[in-house]
Amino acid sequence: MNFDKRLRKPNLMFSRVHRIKALIALTIVAIFCMASYAQETGGLKGKIRTMSGNGIPNARIRIHQDGKELKTVTADSRGTFVIDGLAPGKYNVLFDASGYSSGELHNVEVRKKGIRDLGDRLMLTVDRGTLVLVQGSVFFKEGTSVTGAKIEVEEIDADGSTKKVGSYYSDSSGEFSFRRPPGRSKLRVTASLKGVKASKELNVEEAAIYRVAISLDLSRTEKD
Repeated sequence: MNFDKRLRKPNLMFSRVHRIKALIALTIVAIFCMASYAQETGGLKGKIRTMSGNGIPNARIRIHQDGKELKTVTADSRGTFVIDGLAPGKYNVLFDASGYSSGELHNVEVRKKGIRDLGDRLMLTVDRGTLVLVQGSVFFKEGTSVTGAKIEVEEIDADGSTKKVGSYYSDSSGEFSFRRPPGRSKLRVTASLKGVKASKELNVEEAAIYRVAISLDLSRTEKD
């Protein structure tokens, strides 16, 4: 019995050595295959930007081909991203970010052994559905539009104090607009021209379009 047990030990040792060699061989083959695959694939890189050129952090970039989503990555804090491991071919690139409209590039070609830079083609505009948008008009007392009236916007606190939000001018149609993040607030909008002023107060809450009309006690003929 003892002799039989001694015979089994070399067999066990041989099995372990054999398994280790096989594992090493498989690892080498896997590394070779990965290296070969990397040489046959390509990728894309770029920067998701605002219209003014600032990077949009945490934007999502999705790669589609033939109606199927193949890869998804998230941009870094500067809006930059890299997607590799794409087989040569043409892809649709979809990109979006919270608070912005979505964008898409069609038939973006990827070639093997290279990362294509999409440059400044990845721009998103602010989604108006996520903001408070105030649109207004300024009129003379006859009801015609006032061009070039100065518009001042203040936020009124609960204690009656005010904080300036911004200044604008009415356009050639007597209109103006401004945007702000959603949230409950009370605004005072003041239009002025030639020393004549008029104000309207406006309560805003959720993201939506709010309209205000302001009439100045000023005749069009008095403008000049």
